[in-house]
Amino acid sequence: MILIAGPCVIESEENVFRIAESLKDLHKNDKIDFYFKASYDKANRTSIDSFRGPGLQRGLEILKEVKDRFGYKILTDVHETWQVQEAAKVADVLQIPAFLCRQTDLLVEAAKTDKIVNIKKGQFMNPSDMEYSVLKVLKTRGMSEASYKEAKEKGVWLTERGSSFGYGNLVVDMRSLIIMRKFAPVIFDATHAVQMPGSGGGKSGGKREFVAPLARAAAAVGVDGFFFETHFDPNVALSDGANMLKIEELYKTVEDIFAIREALK
Repeated sequence: MILIAGPCVIESEENVFRIAESLKDLHKNDKIDFYFKASYDKANRTSIDSFRGPGLQRGLEILKEVKDRFGYKILTDVHETWQVQEAAKVADVLQIPAFLCRQTDLLVEAAKTDKIVNIKKGQFMNPSDMEYSVLKVLKTRGMSEASYKEAKEKGVWLTERGSSFGYGNLVVDMRSLIIMRKFAPVIFDATHAVQMPGSGGGKSGGKREFVAPLARAAAAVGVDGFFFETHFDPNVALSDGANMLKIEELYKTVEDIFAIREALK
């Protein structure tokens, strides 16, 4: 099972190493293909005054140290084409943010690397239309059509993170997991799926109490992996704290997921 976990953004060296240290047991689990996630820049914050991170150069230095110290594979976001090649020197997975999932130049530039490309489904996207985003990567990598097999072989994932339901709310249509899995491996982003965009007075709110139930539901439907943002204290996190899991809650949720997967066998 693919498992992506870590803080939303690199807040400080001290915090990122503290969180990384606490996730070692997930990395050691031979049933888990573990990726440590943190962003060097949150370029799509609601307010210009919101914390964004240390930036590309310093952020990648910190992620490289996490990689060297703990042996983790690394996932991080890229927002612009000029960031891709630098990020690819450290990251094992280049993540395309949801708001940029149709950005052709960014998808093509990421496809030119040898890294896995994880495309987050836009909150505004029909899940069936995500096939065309997958094709932008696959055609750049020499494939002519999109299927689960080709996408897995060529390193393209899709991530479900909910759909806009009016203003300030997201819902997860579990049918999208089945639809998108026809043409790519699917990751379920359980923490962003409970986000409440624009409901926090210049920032997004969230309902973290629904993270574990939605993750269990996705496990029952069937996905290739899970994405969780986590923190030792989400209440003091500088980005997305309202929808993050505490680290101990993450471990419990992972146990529940494995129990469901085992029951389905």
